[in-house]
Amino acid sequence: MKASVIIPAFNAEKTIAETLKALEAQKGIARKDFEIIVVDDGSTDKTIQLVRKFRNVKLLNQKHKGPATARNLGAGKARGEIVVFTDSDCVPEKNWLAEMLEPFKGKEIIGVQGAYKTKQKSLIARFGQAEIEERYDKMLNFRFVDWIGTYSGAYRKKEFLRVKGFDESFPIASGEDPDLSFRMAKKGKKLVFNPKAIVYHRHPESLWKYLKVKFFRAFYRVRLYSKHKEKIAADSYTTPTLKIKIILFYLIILGFITSFFGFVFQVLTALLILLFALTLVPATWHALKRDFVVGLIAPVILTLRTIAFSLGLAAGMIWGRK
Repeated sequence: MKASVIIPAFNAEKTIAETLKALEAQKGIARKDFEIIVVDDGSTDKTIQLVRKFRNVKLLNQKHKGPATARNLGAGKARGEIVVFTDSDCVPEKNWLAEMLEPFKGKEIIGVQGAYKTKQKSLIARFGQAEIEERYDKMLNFRFVDWIGTYSGAYRKKEFLRVKGFDESFPIASGEDPDLSFRMAKKGKKLVFNPKAIVYHRHPESLWKYLKVKFFRAFYRVRLYSKHKEKIAADSYTTPTLKIKIILFYLIILGFITSFFGFVFQVLTALLILLFALTLVPATWHALKRDFVVGLIAPVILTLRTIAFSLGLAAGMIWGRK
């Protein structure tokens, strides 16, 4: 068997059926060459009942321990040479699995990152898609990457097990996937990005939910970067201006505090604000080229995103290290 597709699921009754239907309809690979494994993470809704309706899907169960533990359980039971991961709210395109497996024809390749798109029409969701596409554009500049997200990610099983899979100390979907790819890349393993391996995903549609997601991602980045300090400066996924924005935000707050001490501090604060505004230009321009309306609101959302990230990092440094 070539591959095992593993899906962690927690209270996924609204989305899991569509995910499984899309996997059953995959083209370019014989059904006998891959298995589908759903790991129920202690759901309290009808997730298990829905999964059982799919006769060719293997169902595993665990107490609610989070997606990292669920994926490791699925990988341990997998029969495929390649373990492929997606999420219970993702809908793969018909050629997704074939595209995920294509790079593994190169024997040196041990990991593959796919991509996601969305069919949503709301402005916030469209901004979220423009945001991720900017990062994909960055990844295309690298022959090998160091970041694989599990919404569309795959590894050779033997290499996955050799590094003991995902770090189960991450309690939610919060950085356990880049942690794994960071660990592999540091060992010299070859990971690649295939933008043709597409799943459709639902982004947050309200500004509040979007900012809440950003806050908690930043909160858990503290744990991630405490394990991989060399990645604080750069990785193949994160746009450099994001980190510059966060630094400038902290300096601007300091500037407002010190501006009471005189005109020089007020000028310095004004210059910091100007620099911050300039950092908004690349992402805004990127969004304008893809979706003009989204580009118009991008500066506001980018500023709010920076605030959410900065507060999340601060909270993480205070409370999130353990």
